[in-house]
Amino acid sequence: MHILIDAQGNIRCLYSETVELAQLGRVMISRGSYVEPDAKGDWHADLSPVDGPKLGPFGRRSEALSAESRWLGDHWLVPTAAM
Repeated sequence: MHILIDAQGNIRCLYSETVELAQLGRVMISRGSYVEPDAKGDWHADLSPVDGPKLGPFGRRSEALSAESRWLGDHWLVPTAAM
């Protein structure tokens, strides 16, 4: 699990139960994407909640989840001057 802590002490990470986040302070969880099937049964990862793209189609949900996680790690879970 990667945890990003900015200069003000704010923490950002991809949620998992690896670390009990409440031990680090007040927790605010927000959705980073939606992984949903389309009418054909293909899967898409819609990253619009974090101003990202729609990824897919993928034949399996697990592929969409992996792509979602990679994109969030590469584009959202990075230090920025805006944080």
